[in-house]
Amino acid sequence: MFTGLIQGVGRLRGSESRDGGLRMQIDVGTLPFADVELGESIAVNGVCLTVVQFDAASFAVDVSSETLRLTTLGNLKANAVLNLERAMRPSDRFGGHVVSGHVDGMGRVLQASSADGEQVWRFAAPRELHRYIAKKGSICVDGVSLTVNEVDDEGFAVMLIPHTISHTAFSATRGDDAVNLEVDLIARYVERMLGAQR
Repeated sequence: MFTGLIQGVGRLRGSESRDGGLRMQIDVGTLPFADVELGESIAVNGVCLTVVQFDAASFAVDVSSETLRLTTLGNLKANAVLNLERAMRPSDRFGGHVVSGHVDGMGRVLQASSADGEQVWRFAAPRELHRYIAKKGSICVDGVSLTVNEVDDEGFAVMLIPHTISHTAFSATRGDDAVNLEVDLIARYVERMLGAQR
């Protein structure tokens, strides 16, 4: 489980094809990494992946063909800036929202505009995810826990403070870029429970 609070920004060192998927080599950048363990989970742009190799400054993950199909990872170029978060420990502070690292779909940056020192970012979202996105609810965009400020027929808007932009891959994100979206896990469970009562 993750919180959506990015712990570090790294870069994609490179990738190679493996059995229909990819092995990605990632530079840890600013991610605290001294006590990493083989087999632990790290969210990379919001996608939960397993560490299969590591050294002091990088780690490798295997990405399945299914994950490549459902996320933005397969389209990343070498040196791409990445949001990184290690899995939450039971003793950690819980500062964001419940994030599983299981991406629900891909969205797209529509616009970023400044307002009173903050930036309003608008994202398009797949139609099938709209029912899970609510004003003042939580959403995870490329692994970042954000609060939804507006919802419309195309998608949603959030406000990003300068700290969030400078400490995440949003500093390198541009208009029309694809992003990974994970909707609020609680909304999915509520829908499932209500459906079971019918």
